[in-house]
Amino acid sequence: MISISETAQAHFAKLLADQSQQTNIRVFVVNPGTSQAECGVSYCPEDAVEDSDIRLNFNGFDAVVDTESAPFLEEAEIDFVTDKMGTQLTLKAPNAKARKIGEDATLNERVQHMLETEVNPQLANHGGQVSLVEITAAGIAVLQFGGGCNGCSMIDVTLKEGIEKEMIAKFEEITGVADITEHQAGDHSYY
Repeated sequence: MISISETAQAHFAKLLADQSQQTNIRVFVVNPGTSQAECGVSYCPEDAVEDSDIRLNFNGFDAVVDTESAPFLEEAEIDFVTDKMGTQLTLKAPNAKARKIGEDATLNERVQHMLETEVNPQLANHGGQVSLVEITAAGIAVLQFGGGCNGCSMIDVTLKEGIEKEMIAKFEEITGVADITEHQAGDHSYY
């Protein structure tokens, strides 16, 4: 699930030596599966470990992960690097903003994953997001926009020239997209 480099393990062991015995580290994701996902590492005393937590054994300590964060930490890497600016702990979690999907994922899951990983990060620049409502029998992906996209004057261009073209190219089962959002222009809208 998480790989921690030898240098990062040594760094954690050094930090944990100053903590009470049996203190581990906790690796977590706040707001997992959203464009606001943030990964973090903290100390985790033994009495803060939950029965449902996942324990990963490393050199001299355990990394503890809660079950909600676990799928979003697949393929995560923690490293401790030294460069001309000094030393730095890095945590890369490519699946934090969207859960990794399996090869047997349904069309709905694959389309939603595409929206979360490819479309929503772009829309977030304008305070917007989109989600999949359904896929009709005719292959129309019905979408719901929110945030800055609700009432945006460019929503038709985003929908037809951006999202629809990407979706049709990526999924042979998709024939088009439709927007069911009742767009209300307001202070939240991006212009």
